[in-house]
Amino acid sequence: MAAPTEAPVDGRQSEAALAIARGVRRLLRARGFVTVTELQLSSGRRADVVGVNDEGRLLIVEIKSSVADFRADHKWRDYAAHCDRFYFAVAVDMPLDILPDEAGLIVADSYGGEILREPPTRALPPAARRAVLLRFALAAADRLHRLSDPGAPPES
Repeated sequence: MAAPTEAPVDGRQSEAALAIARGVRRLLRARGFVTVTELQLSSGRRADVVGVNDEGRLLIVEIKSSVADFRADHKWRDYAAHCDRFYFAVAVDMPLDILPDEAGLIVADSYGGEILREPPTRALPPAARRAVLLRFALAAADRLHRLSDPGAPPES
């Protein structure tokens, strides 16, 4: 029996959000970042896409699939405490003028994406960087394990 090749979708994301996430992840991979989706942060928030590169730089991408999605969600400012750079990622048909200038901006579809605006870089404190990197590593390893051994008992 072959192991599954994709992580299961948890059902919270719309098809539009999943397409944007796929394109964002392709873009970031091409720029030297590895990513995980839906990463639980120490604040209790769940980041849509978190990326880390070989220098340990962390970025968070918040996906907004519609104007209503953007207007209903005000938690995005909380992500600054967990990354060096913060971006919004949207589809090409999203009005860009509603997105705040202090965040980076990515336009993406399921095939890829483009960074339209870089955000300011913040120096994440070492303890915060370590905490996010540890969460990232544990989530990635656990997801890989669940893909290769779907019948394994849950972690204790």
